[in-house]
Amino acid sequence: MSSSVAASDSTHVRLSRRWQRWLAVALASLVAASAGNHQAAARTGPRAAGIDVPILMYHVIAPPFPTSRFPGLYVPPAEFAAQMRALASAGYHAVTLDELRNGLRGTGSLPPRPIVISFDNGYRSQYTEALPILRRLHWIGVENLQLSGLPPGQGGLSSIEIRGMVEAGWELDTQGLSHADLTGLGATALHRQVAVRSMMRRLYGVLPAWFCYPSGRYDQTVVAAVKDAGYVGATTVSPGWARRSDDPYRLPRLRVLGGTDPHALLELIADSRNDPPPPPAYLPHV
Repeated sequence: MSSSVAASDSTHVRLSRRWQRWLAVALASLVAASAGNHQAAARTGPRAAGIDVPILMYHVIAPPFPTSRFPGLYVPPAEFAAQMRALASAGYHAVTLDELRNGLRGTGSLPPRPIVISFDNGYRSQYTEALPILRRLHWIGVENLQLSGLPPGQGGLSSIEIRGMVEAGWELDTQGLSHADLTGLGATALHRQVAVRSMMRRLYGVLPAWFCYPSGRYDQTVVAAVKDAGYVGATTVSPGWARRSDDPYRLPRLRVLGGTDPHALLELIADSRNDPPPPPAYLPHV
């Protein structure tokens, strides 16, 4: 072989190797970009089809007493744990109402199959039982606290426990000063009930963004008072899934009663997806 041919072959080999290296780098970049896009799509997947998110509502995480006035509101810890495991196995991921709002507004991302786990009335079992169960799944909950609710001696949360929830990453929201029927109050009393955000910040270092209507009762006057108090939205007891098109001051929730096994909970969630939005007013039965 002549020296000129050998040199030509050597040059061709070097160029070929450079081309292969360039092609390998280019392919690796494309694969990485594709993986990143896939992960982003997985994180914000519901947005493409319109975000629909169930919000669950719990009360006492304990077995009912023989004399319990509303035994259906008691969910034993083992039952609650089984429900949470079933949700996780079905692909759900717990988010807060703030995260939900950001996702609905397009200013934040949501995981695949987001779900909100909310708790009303400030029962101590929500701290002693629900919090560790959710923590094992790396989930957090939403606590709807009434400031003059149950004292610790009657099964209510202590201030230390409330701060512990906040430190654990839970979202702290409120049902107002007490569990009053807001639809039956005059303007001054209504304002006193809902305007507790500054008080909660002084007590717990958190300025709640969301209101939860006590017993789900509201009308246009109550909704206006909640808006005027500075909340970004409110939750009801009307069933359904939260959607981007919903009025943020009338978000639906699904009440989970004692005796609901994991399969029944998944059915409840699925069956309520197409429920209509909450009504303009939800008044007590007379």
